[in-house]
Amino acid sequence: MQRFLDDPPPKAIGLAVPGMPIGSPGMEMGTRQDEYDVLLLNKDGSDAVYERIGGSN
Repeated sequence: MQRFLDDPPPKAIGLAVPGMPIGSPGMEMGTRQDEYDVLLLNKDGSDAVYERIGGSN
């Protein structure tokens, strides 16, 4: 998140994490963390993987 705020891509409007994966902000469950993608949302309606967060069970 901080990397996005410090240097947002020029055509970006925001970030999204679909599916509420365990370990994402607000979905903490001890030390468990699912692997998930943070999506970059663009002004033209497209999206792309901005960052992949690794999981550990």
